[in-house]
Amino acid sequence: MQISEILSPGTIRAGLEGSDKRSVIHAMIDLLAGHPAVEDLEEVRRVVLEREELMSTGVGKGLALPHGKTSAVTANVAALALTREPIDFEAMDDQPVRLVFLLVGTPEAKSQHVKILSRISRLMNRDAVRDRMLAARTHDDLYRAVVEGEASLLEH
Repeated sequence: MQISEILSPGTIRAGLEGSDKRSVIHAMIDLLAGHPAVEDLEEVRRVVLEREELMSTGVGKGLALPHGKTSAVTANVAALALTREPIDFEAMDDQPVRLVFLLVGTPEAKSQHVKILSRISRLMNRDAVRDRMLAARTHDDLYRAVVEGEASLLEH
């Protein structure tokens, strides 16, 4: 499954507002409001915040991957944002975060969930993709960086 397949224009934001990790996660979850696969947005919020309490999803290199599994969604859903300002996400490398991928999946699709998280990590480990995403000015720029980054992953 391609990352670009589970993103939609309404779930991508360049210049996401937020002053701290919690406000950014709330803003990311709000991007899923009205998504056809989301049956209970507040349950999604509870699960993602609960997971974040266990351990920060700031994985390094300016990236955070908040995620969770819940029956409040009927399929994998994702949101992507470039924050307006660097955010302290308590990342593993102590670096602030500007790129945030939110992934929420069903409890039954554990292996698919892990594969998507892995794919996002591989994509974001590429300096050129990350730099292009950080330079994005619009939601479309951000989406195109993901699509073209994924295409380059398939070439290798």
